Amino acid sequence: MTGGALARLIRSAGEPAPPEPVPGEHCDLCQEQVPDEHRHLYDTDGGEVLCACRACSLLFAGEEAAQGRYRLVPQRRVRLPPVDTTALGVPVGLAYFVPAADGTVTAHYPSPAGATRWEADPAAWAAVVADCPALRELRPDVEALLVNTAWGARRHWIVPVDDCHRVVAIVRREWRGMSGGDRVWPAVEQFFAGLETSEPTTT
Repeated sequence: MTGGALARLIRSAGEPAPPEPVPGEHCDLCQEQVPDEHRHLYDTDGGEVLCACRACSLLFAGEEAAQGRYRLVPQRRVRLPPVDTTALGVPVGLAYFVPAADGTVTAHYPSPAGATRWEADPAAWAAVVADCPALRELRPDVEALLVNTAWGARRHWIVPVDDCHRVVAIVRREWRGMSGGDRVWPAVEQFFAGLETSEPTTT
């Protein structure tokens, strides 16, 4: 039985079959409609971040429930002191770095076409971690180092990977012309300001 089917049974045991899905965001496992603020799962097989309803997020809170395939994306956000990432070869000031379970680290930078990615040099990443020990606690695949040094900014955060996807969406939505226009960077800065004011989370 799939996780989505099990979640549907947990939620609807003894109840009539749910109605057909209505427009809006839905859980990618069971198709239950989800609110704007909802949890996400990382699919280790497909390398995708999936929307999850409350039942499915609770079901997969423990990795043993999905035998490691689905991992609940955590919610913690940790502001870091400035981190020198120049050795990682980032060509722009906005980027994020996601470690994998096999020890590799994938670097991404948002662009109007989506996120451009490349594999970070292992030695360079090790040097960055040595200078910022908090990065040793990054949870593989589901947490990232998010950096913004564009236009003199000094923003360095440990964030869940779904936050990184939100940044990519902001850049795609607000970018204008060849250089980005006058909307994209204020929107990015607003996103980081929101991190500052969000309640600290640890899970």
